[in-house]
Amino acid sequence: MTAARRDERGRDGRGDAPPDMFGNAVDAAGNVEDVGHVSLRGALGATIRVATQGRAVAEKGVGLAVEAVRIGVGRSAVAPAPNDWRFKHPAWSENPVYRRVAQLYLAGAGAATDLVEEFRTKDWRTAEQARFAVGIATSAVAPTNFLPGNPAALERAFETGGATLVRGARNLVHDVRHNRGMPSQVDTTPFTVGGNLAATPGAVVFRNELCEVIAYTPTTAAVRERPVLTVPPPIGKYYFLDLAPGKSMFEYAVSRGIQVFTISWRNPRPEQGEWNFDTYGGAMLEALDVARDVSGSPDVNLLGFCAGGIMLSTVLSHLAAQGDERVHSASFGVMLLDFDIPAMVGAFSPKLLLRTARAGSARKGVLPAKDLAAVFAWMRPNDLVWNYWVNNYLLGQKPPANDIMAWNVDGTNLPAALHAQFLDIFGTNALSEPERLAVLGTPVDLRRITYDTYVMGALNDHLTPWRGCYRATQLIGGRSTFVLSNAGHIAGLVNPPSNPKAKFFAGPEPGPDPDAWLAEATERRGSWWEHWADWMIERSGEERPAPRKAGSRRHPALGPAPGAYVCG
Repeated sequence: MTAARRDERGRDGRGDAPPDMFGNAVDAAGNVEDVGHVSLRGALGATIRVATQGRAVAEKGVGLAVEAVRIGVGRSAVAPAPNDWRFKHPAWSENPVYRRVAQLYLAGAGAATDLVEEFRTKDWRTAEQARFAVGIATSAVAPTNFLPGNPAALERAFETGGATLVRGARNLVHDVRHNRGMPSQVDTTPFTVGGNLAATPGAVVFRNELCEVIAYTPTTAAVRERPVLTVPPPIGKYYFLDLAPGKSMFEYAVSRGIQVFTISWRNPRPEQGEWNFDTYGGAMLEALDVARDVSGSPDVNLLGFCAGGIMLSTVLSHLAAQGDERVHSASFGVMLLDFDIPAMVGAFSPKLLLRTARAGSARKGVLPAKDLAAVFAWMRPNDLVWNYWVNNYLLGQKPPANDIMAWNVDGTNLPAALHAQFLDIFGTNALSEPERLAVLGTPVDLRRITYDTYVMGALNDHLTPWRGCYRATQLIGGRSTFVLSNAGHIAGLVNPPSNPKAKFFAGPEPGPDPDAWLAEATERRGSWWEHWADWMIERSGEERPAPRKAGSRRHPALGPAPGAYVCG
């Protein structure tokens, strides 16, 4: 049976069942193996190790019992955080029964979380695994997830004569049938890729088996001679950078006179499961030459995001080792190169992960987009799972229409070979030391990259913590500029100048200590896009008349943006 045929059936040659709502691999006997290729057993084992701290557990138990007595007699000061959406209804503060229920829940969840955090000084990896499991458990038992414990849902059910519960049941049946039982996160019906998403005018000027290259149409009379080529991550479609008019980084960059090109990765199928770092690296080199040819510039600026930035850094090392001067500068956003930091992405056992990845390669050829989405959702269960559970099923409402979430659910698969290589990098921290990894036949040494770099992190990023992103300024050679955006992993990127809440920190030349940098940095109102564009324009050469048509003789326009691959 071919890999493609196995994927169509949703089963492998052993008769394994499709993943469940958590993204779990389930064997023929129904045993759960892992959560979206993150070891569930490893997380539970870590939780047990944390829970067997006799003295610490006893102290937390006594403290929780004392707090429970205070709650019972109405003298507790426990209260939900101001931004905790679960307890916004007035009943949680005005009704004595609901108030005590909330306080008991918050006290118990807080004690469990504190116990995990205290273990962090002993072993942060074990603490992160335990935090993953404890976060899932404590969010799941919140009283607001159940009809009797949700005064807002009860109120709406009474007001509508039970109609909200009927609609909620319909929503649940729909999600069980069509979304593997996960609550739908977004109403995608108002959004169309190429319509009100990925709408910046441009043309596809190159296409091969792996990617398309899009050149965006200038909107200024003059443009800078040296273009920027963007390398998006292979685990998400590129248009988070071209989200919607007014919220598009590409639209903004073009308005500043920057020539913008982007790679649009193809969504791989099982038959492309062997694509790896070398495959993607070769495609980047082709895209680099396309941008040079179409723009007429001998060299280009590069911009890589998240996993795309990781892959780009290895290609830049290769070019530097070859003495190749096709790159003038590089920018990176929310990218980790050093995984020996307290972050959930680096917390799980490499042996278990590698075993799972190789099993997935044999079974499917790809890590499906839905499995990866499940991992990210369960990293923030309150916001990305139970929020929609309450909205869709208890309140009987449609999920909200949100452009970022519409992009988020429009995922891409990850080739099994590439997935395994990323896991090797996570597990061995191969990029932090020279020549532990080879790409395109060249040992990777990030110190070889000696031109100017721009590194961006996001203050509330739970996937790539900003202090980890900051490490790139120390691992890559040359002069580096670091900026820190507000918000999280994606919202920190999609942060246009029109956003009234946009702000960022800019500071001195980065030294070894990220906190020392932040202490000297200045908070600025506005978007980091503006700061980046100023930096980029300084490195983009002189102005010249904008080209009248897309493409070149060698690379003519093949069709309008956003191209064919983004819809696959």
